[in-house]
Amino acid sequence: MLHEIKFRSFNERDDVFGWIYVPACDPMGIVQLIHGFGEHSRRYLHMITSLMEAGYIVAADDHVGHGKTALENDSWGNWGDKGFETMVEDEKKLHDLVIEKYPNIPYFMFGHSMGSFITRQYMARYGKDLKGAVICGTTGVWPNLDDNIAIVKKLVDEGKGDESDPSLGAAFMGWMFARCDEGVKLGNEWICHDEAVQKDHAEDPFDAFTKPTSNRAWLYFLEMMKDITGPEWAAKVPVKLPVYNIAGDQDPVGQYGRGVYETANWLTDTGHDVTTELYTGYRHEIHNYAELKDEVEMGIIEFLDSCLYEGLLIDD
Repeated sequence: MLHEIKFRSFNERDDVFGWIYVPACDPMGIVQLIHGFGEHSRRYLHMITSLMEAGYIVAADDHVGHGKTALENDSWGNWGDKGFETMVEDEKKLHDLVIEKYPNIPYFMFGHSMGSFITRQYMARYGKDLKGAVICGTTGVWPNLDDNIAIVKKLVDEGKGDESDPSLGAAFMGWMFARCDEGVKLGNEWICHDEAVQKDHAEDPFDAFTKPTSNRAWLYFLEMMKDITGPEWAAKVPVKLPVYNIAGDQDPVGQYGRGVYETANWLTDTGHDVTTELYTGYRHEIHNYAELKDEVEMGIIEFLDSCLYEGLLIDD
């Protein structure tokens, strides 16, 4: 069964489009899937199908400025003007809609890349909603974060928030191509070694990858990362929330493993149960490598099942 849903964004401007994928069985749990920067939720159909086959309902939306939400609202790369909390508050709205339709079922969250940042915000604000969380392709201390925030905040303060400075993407993320020995042709080589995945990502009409990002959206993106940096963030996450932290060890978003372990250490040092797994030789989208995605998905499902069957649950 598939439900398409629509709700008003926290930004008070856009209608957010989402979907609830329901397996034809008595569901074991619900997984809210949160996609990354410049993409959309249907890039995860393989994972969604695997989760459904394992007995999980999957809920996902396209963020403001992304995917069908951007298409229907004519707002590509523009997140509105209500602050960096916009996306996490939208995910809270989706959660509340899902549990209204399917109450009293264990609830989990999976987020990839920027989706992992949003998941980490959610863990700190609404962690008691969750029985477990999976963060995939996450970051630690983002390089030059404070300096970059100052650069783009100046543009927004000058009244240029809705404009798009084409130099910002290279300034903020250009370093991520350092290990792309094959050269840069499409500008997304850091996501995956597989040229077919790169081509699919670049040509997807629902991707915002090739579309301008507003200066204000860049500011919110960077402020979002600032919000999840350090032990101060981890201390806000419920201690009883189990976390599965996965990435490729050649993923620049996770600083080639260093940032992934920084996040794990922030959680461990504040008393959390976190399992970290790095996949050797793989870049950012570990779930899109043909030879790896089944293994990645099985690891996620085993984690979810362990939360259900080993009693790693959060007290209501």
